[in-house]
This record gives sequence, structure tokens and C-alpha cells, in this order.
Amino acid sequence: LLFSMIHTGSDKRIDRFTKKSKEEAVKGKRNILAAGLILALSASVWGCQSREKGAGEENVPEFVLTYAENQAEDYPTTQGAYRFAELVKQRTGGKVEILINAEGILGDERTVIEQLQFGGVDFARVSLSPLSEFVPELNVLQLPYLYTGAEHMWKVLEGEIGDSFLGSFEGSSLVALSWYDAGARNFYNSVRPIEKLEDMKGLTIRVQESELMSDSIRVLGAVPKQMAYGEVYSGLQTGEIDGAENNWPSYESTRHYEVARYYTIDEHTRVPELQLAAQSTWDKLPEEYRIIITQCAKESARYERSLWKEREAQSEQNIREAGCIITELSKEEKSRFQAAVMPMYGKYCSDYVDMIDRIVAEGR
Repeated sequence: LLFSMIHTGSDKRIDRFTKKSKEEAVKGKRNILAAGLILALSASVWGCQSREKGAGEENVPEFVLTYAENQAEDYPTTQGAYRFAELVKQRTGGKVEILINAEGILGDERTVIEQLQFGGVDFARVSLSPLSEFVPELNVLQLPYLYTGAEHMWKVLEGEIGDSFLGSFEGSSLVALSWYDAGARNFYNSVRPIEKLEDMKGLTIRVQESELMSDSIRVLGAVPKQMAYGEVYSGLQTGEIDGAENNWPSYESTRHYEVARYYTIDEHTRVPELQLAAQSTWDKLPEEYRIIITQCAKESARYERSLWKEREAQSEQNIREAGCIITELSKEEKSRFQAAVMPMYGKYCSDYVDMIDRIVAEGR
């Protein structure tokens, strides 16, 4: 069924504050502040670069660079970023210093991607969902129910297929460095347990800025709403949305479980994340530093992956102890969800059928 359906299928402009709600005005101000901070950091950062060594300046860095991360300080991806910066500083003898800006201080992921493209941010860790709007081939890795499990996904990403995706960024003004783990995404909501496909009907579900995910939610019978990550808690609290979808650590760290206590394990996507560099920054770095940075990115990814595994188990335990209502889809019901989203394979990835076939084959 999977193969037949595959083969047959073939934010941020800031509005004027007038005529906009108070909420949109506040959001616009926040983006202006983020953009201003990015530009200020960029100006000061590149002003520090390429200083000539003088007396007493042996330890002065040649490059001071920015790194954007939207998660909390104790989150595995943030800790991976700090390890990356530490390794780079050590191995360049202090000549390259990377400053980590966590908790979304430099803007949401789409804003950060755009800043990377013109060099306002030097490095970042971002999810594939907003990134695929700039590199469409990445939609393949977000297809619902693509993998049989974590082992299958890492077999794909750490082999030739994964390397081909890392090399697919030409012309995007971005350089892909390494894969970060983000676990499996599951649905959660404030209305009812999701035990069968019909339970999705009518729920308003927050999704990342991805048309693939929006359409996937629609074919499951729910209503998608693209919304910035930092606005989800208040959206759940006020009833603007009924639910969202994310992994165990994100569900816990954002405290979404306080306002959406029904969590359904369906593992509809295993979407990895990427460490990226701005092409404009990359072009200014000596080849020696590029090699070091690439090596350090891959080492930090292995470190993040080990942290993720620990954090995921701990977060699940904490959520269960908090009294949330956890539901796991039966094998039969999960098959119904999978069948419902099959049209997405043809709609978004009809040009990549051979790649999908290779990925599926790796899981056999």
C-alpha cells in the first residue's frame, strides 16, 4: 500500500500595527527587538574579528560568533551547543569563540533561519519543519510514519542517505554541519484522550511553520494552526488551540502538560534537527577552522544524542508521575492514522520516490 500510494501520487513579515490585535502588536515588537539584538550582536561580533596580534593579545579570539537556540538552558540541544562551543574554542586555541544565545532570545526558528541567510546569526540549531520551506528535499525526512523506530532513523542519517541530505543545501546560503536528535513527536491536547482516528476530529492543533505538517493534520480530521513555539502555552491556556504535538522533553520543559494533560503516543514523526552555519560566515573562516568546526559539530551531536536518551526517559517518568493521561495507539489504530496521511507522500515528495524507497528499505 505504501509504495503504490507513493508512486501514484504525483513569520515573518511584521505587519503594520494598525488594524491588528493587541496580541499581534506585542508579537511584532518582540520580533523587532529580536532583530535589533541580532544586528547589534552581529555588528559587535564581526568588529572583533581578524584583529592583528600585538603584545599581550595572544589569547584574543580572531572570531567571536553567535549561535541561536530556542530551547531552555538545560535542554539537550542547548547543552549540545555549549559542548560544540567549548570544543571549538579548545581546538582553535581560543581563536574562535562561539556565544550561545538560548531560550529564543534571537527570535523564533524561521526568523533565525532568515538571519542565517544574510549573516545576522552565525550558527544555529533548527528543526527541519521550518527549514524545509527553504530546502524542500527535507520534507522527505518529515513524512509521517516514515520510520519503524529510532534505530531505523539513525541508520539512515548516519549513512550515505544522511550525507546526501547534508549536501543538499547548495544555493540556500546555509551550511549543514550535523544531525541532532529530537525524538519522536506525539499529539497532546486539553480536550480528550486520542484513542482512535475519530478523536482527532475538530481539534485545533498547533503545528510548526510547515505546510506538510498542516496538511497532515487536516487529513487526520483536525484543524492546523501555525504558531510560534513560545506562544503555545498561552494558546492552550486561553483555548486558542486545543493541542499540539511534540516529544516528551519539550512537553515537560515548556510545562504544556499543565494545560494539556492528554498525551497520545503515536510517534507520527521522528524529525531530526540540524546544526547550521551561515554561508557568509563559513566563507570568511580559514579552511583550518572549517575542518575543526565540522569535527566539533559532529562530536557535539553524539554528546547531544546521549543526553537526549537520558532526558527523554526522565521526562516521560516525570509526566506520568504528574498524573497526565497517557494513551498509546494500538497497532491497528496506528495503521489507520498511517493510511490517512499517505496522500502527503505523493503531494510533497513525488520527486523523491527513489529516496523514500531507499529509506523504507533501510528499516527492513
